[in-house]
Amino acid sequence: MRLDTIDKKLINLLQNDSKQTTKQLSLQLNLSVTAVYERVKKLEKENVIKQYVAIINKNKVGKSFLVFCHIKLTQHSKEYVTNFEKDVLKLPEVAECFHVSGDYDYILKIYVEDMESYRDFMITKLTAIKHIGSTHSIFMIGEVKNSTAITI
Repeated sequence: MRLDTIDKKLINLLQNDSKQTTKQLSLQLNLSVTAVYERVKKLEKENVIKQYVAIINKNKVGKSFLVFCHIKLTQHSKEYVTNFEKDVLKLPEVAECFHVSGDYDYILKIYVEDMESYRDFMITKLTAIKHIGSTHSIFMIGEVKNSTAITI
């Protein structure tokens, strides 16, 4: 799907605040409410807009301890990769998992309550996954920028 200038503006507006009404969006885009509604539906149908979510305050729900954990598998066989990915999807503490190049095979973004919770997570859940050769944990000191928006 080819995005025109209005589609791009619409996407940026929705990324900033997806609760805006079609009326509010139409005023910002100088389009009719119907035109905005049709564009949004088209973007959803084409899977440009995948979903709408609420972004929570991690401090308010006891998940403010952020850890980036680098994982190295013992082998890079299809079986080991597939099994690791299947198992890591079951861990609710893991918010994101990326298969990466470089010294490590995966980077996990993990939210827990505190260091003690992370230690428990490592011992009882993460290292219970087969074929993990090594881990390297990095703890967030402060958040400089954290955005879910992709500038179009």
